[in-house]
Amino acid sequence: MKRLNFILGAAALAAVAMTASPALNAQENGNRDENGKIVRGPYETNRFGDNWFIGAGGGINVFMNDGYKINIGPSIDASVGKWFTPSVGMRVGYSGFTARLWADDASVLGNTLDEDENKYLQKFGYMYFHGDFLWNMSNAIGGYKETRFWNLVPYLHAGYYRSYGLDDVDYANNELAVGAGLLHNLRLSDRLDLIIDMKGIVVDGRVHGAEGVAIQPSVTMGLAVDLGWPDFVRTSTVIGAVEMASADQMAALQAATVALELANATLEADIIDLQNTNDKLNGQINDLKKNKGTAVQPAGMKDLSPVEVYFGIGKSTLSVDELSHLDYIATKILAKADKQSKVVITVMGSADSNTGTAKRNKSLSEARGKYVADILATKYGIPMDRIVVNSEVVKAPADPELDRAVKISF
Repeated sequence: MKRLNFILGAAALAAVAMTASPALNAQENGNRDENGKIVRGPYETNRFGDNWFIGAGGGINVFMNDGYKINIGPSIDASVGKWFTPSVGMRVGYSGFTARLWADDASVLGNTLDEDENKYLQKFGYMYFHGDFLWNMSNAIGGYKETRFWNLVPYLHAGYYRSYGLDDVDYANNELAVGAGLLHNLRLSDRLDLIIDMKGIVVDGRVHGAEGVAIQPSVTMGLAVDLGWPDFVRTSTVIGAVEMASADQMAALQAATVALELANATLEADIIDLQNTNDKLNGQINDLKKNKGTAVQPAGMKDLSPVEVYFGIGKSTLSVDELSHLDYIATKILAKADKQSKVVITVMGSADSNTGTAKRNKSLSEARGKYVADILATKYGIPMDRIVVNSEVVKAPADPELDRAVKISF
């Protein structure tokens, strides 16, 4: 008989599980990609407040144990749970009401003989507080579809089973229990489902004062309400939306990259030009080093030649102002030119032909030139062998005052 009870319990659970087969053939459209293949995720992680549900129902149960004849008793269920993914969820629940069975002998749970059955009717109240691990087989196999009418959800459960006497019978027992079940979720609206809950509880026979292992199948029907956001979003959909939203940013980034590449190419060209210029300058420096000590006319000094100092009419000596002018020429121009390169200085004394005799003008121009050359040699240390003294008389000058002068060139 003990083996028979286990077989009956297994058969009851198997009958429940066999109802899963129609669902596998009841796949609906809307859970497939553009190629017709079933899409099973991945899915965006939901928030804590999303995909909760609460449900309640009523039905019947059958309590079976070796040596006892089965009877039918009423059952009620209540639960609250959450789906973490379209396929995986958990819930906590309460199951209970009254368990009944026929016994050959009287006991504290039943001591009145039923003449028709010739057995004693045992009955007791029970409360089963349990936690369930849910697996939505329809979503796992057929892909998630929020509008699917029928979802099949096998589950495993475990919890605390308490039995107690009815009609003032003093009896109580507490045991741990385990089992399995199958939920049928039939979609009535976006947030309301019709629930058919088939489960089997496996518990120690001590809950009704007997030995062995008892099995208690039950079937209840009720309603479940979805709380919070009830649906799931595929990760690919979220990524696609982000990719579309960021298309403009990607285009801008690509344009900026091209601009940076062009700027980099320009900088590289500038670097090459600077390197070429540096090579030329290094070559010039090497040439200067090789020609060190050779008289070279400095670039730009030729542009300062000639310079002039002016004399008063009939004079062969300079005024104080013109001596200051000569000092500037000797210290700032000639000295610099002489220091950089040993230049030859030409001193050209001149006079205008509009005043005095020709003999006087010739003598005056020679005296002016010799006067400036002596100052350059004696006062400023320029060797006489690098000073050439010439003279001239300017005929029909446009401005006679400008021809009463000494021109210094180099």
